[in-house]
Parts: sequence; C-alpha cells; structure tokens
Amino acid sequence: MKRIILFLLAVITLASCKPTSTIITSKSEAMKRGIYHAPEYKKTATASTKTSSKKTEPKAEPKKAVVSGSRINDKNDDDYVINVDDSSYLVQQLINAASEQLGARYRSGGTTSDGFDCSGLMFSTFKKFDITLPRSSVEMARIGRVLDEDDIRKGDLIFFKTNGRRTINHVGMVTEVTDEEIKFIHSSTQKGVVISSTKEPYYGRTFAQANRILE
Repeated sequence: MKRIILFLLAVITLASCKPTSTIITSKSEAMKRGIYHAPEYKKTATASTKTSSKKTEPKAEPKKAVVSGSRINDKNDDDYVINVDDSSYLVQQLINAASEQLGARYRSGGTTSDGFDCSGLMFSTFKKFDITLPRSSVEMARIGRVLDEDDIRKGDLIFFKTNGRRTINHVGMVTEVTDEEIKFIHSSTQKGVVISSTKEPYYGRTFAQANRILE
C-alpha cells in the first residue's frame, strides 16, 4: 500500500510541473511549435555543403582609392590621376580638405591657412594628395579636359575671367552641381575662402570654363 501511495504522489507531482505557459523561451521550442523555421539561405547553404566539397572563396575587400602613376598630361609632369572606379572617394577627400580652410583670409601668393589666393588654395589642396598642379589659375586652365557645362561634376576646377579681360584669372573647385547652379569653393579677394554659386550674377557673368583634372 505504501508503494502505491508513493507512486500516486509522484504522478501528481509530475502533472503539476508540466509547463502551461504560452511564453516561448528558446528557438528550439519555437521550432517544435511551428512558429520558427530556419531562414531559406541557411537551408541552402547547408544543402550545398553536403553535396559539394568545393571551398567557398572569401569575399574580396572593397577597393580603396589608389593614386596611379599616370600623368595628367605632358605639360605638367608631376600631376597624377586616380583609378576611375575610385575617383568619387578622392574627390570627396579633396572637397573635405578645401572645406577645412573655409573662413581663411585672402592673401596674394598665399598657400597656407594664414591666407590663400585662389590658385594657392587649389594648389595646396591637391598637393595634400600628392597631386601637383601649376601655380597660377591661367596655367591650371591649360591642363586636363575642358568640359561642356552639362558635364561638370564635383571635383572639377572651375575658372572665371573677373578682371574685365579675356584672360582667366580666378579658379575654384566644384563642390555641388544641380540643374540650376554650380557651387564651388574658392578664395575670393573680398571674403577669403568661401563657397559661392554661379547663380550669383557676378560669377554667372564671369564664368569661363571648367576642366576635369581627375579622369
């Protein structure tokens, strides 16, 4: 009789310990209830592992900007161009480098943060990336490729004739292009290093050309 009582007590204890909660506390429990299943890509990967002994090659790391040793042109032997696929990265770095000088004063012949003239800002900015440009704006306008207005993009050099003559005497670097305007960073004699727009009557009127230095 004692054994029967003990057996009945054990059955009652087990019944009282049976989980009745609807809370799912593990992935395996969810799979048993049909609530969770392995993602399809995992199933596919598992199947291919069983049927093929070919090793999966690791994915290649994304390429970083690389400056090649190709010259821009024969007139400027120290210039360099970059791989076309990586040009957007270098262009953004050039814009960032020039933008760090926003607010610097204008200084004739200047190439440092103590003051820049227009070509000095471009010269020093490109030099940071081992790209040597000619020192004057008129000489810069003779290198690279002269662009149609609808082909201008970020990183191109933009030139102006602000002295009332037919000679280019001012240069900046394009920072933004829209259907209505071109924004560019430059060192102006009045305000120092600023970002201006071709929508401003003065620059719209004196615009001369834009050149692509980095192909």
